[in-house]
Amino acid sequence: MANEAAGTVPAPEETNGPVLQLQHVYLKDCSYEAPNGPRGDGNWNPQINLDLQTAVTALAPDVQEVVLTVTVSAKQGEATAFLVEVKQAGVFLLRNLAEEDTKRAIGAICPGVLFPYARAEVSHLITQGGFPQLLLPPVNFDALYAANQNPQGMPANQQAN
Repeated sequence: MANEAAGTVPAPEETNGPVLQLQHVYLKDCSYEAPNGPRGDGNWNPQINLDLQTAVTALAPDVQEVVLTVTVSAKQGEATAFLVEVKQAGVFLLRNLAEEDTKRAIGAICPGVLFPYARAEVSHLITQGGFPQLLLPPVNFDALYAANQNPQGMPANQQAN
């Protein structure tokens, strides 16, 4: 019975509708630096800085590699406690999407899929480095994408005025 149900779902190649499908997810690169190690005076209250960047490379006409770079730095006073950079990548099949939908998929949906993987790797590297666990907060990639589409910082519905 399960085989019959699975046989009724068309393969992505057979559908004429829009397709956004994750093909592969992998850690492309990572870096961890702790210039002084986890030394401290017991007063661990760092200033954390989070930077996110997305890059895309076309691998085939309907296949894109999206790379989410997550950089986290911690400073205790003026000294850098640690610096972590994770490049989490995914290969996505994007077929039959309008141009605006493709841009949104690459700028918001794909990074949203990759972020939990990058978040886990960042946490793992920091903990393995001897520092207290750091869980990055959730990120609203839709809001970041919308803000990047509207560089003046004004809501889109007010720009027409």
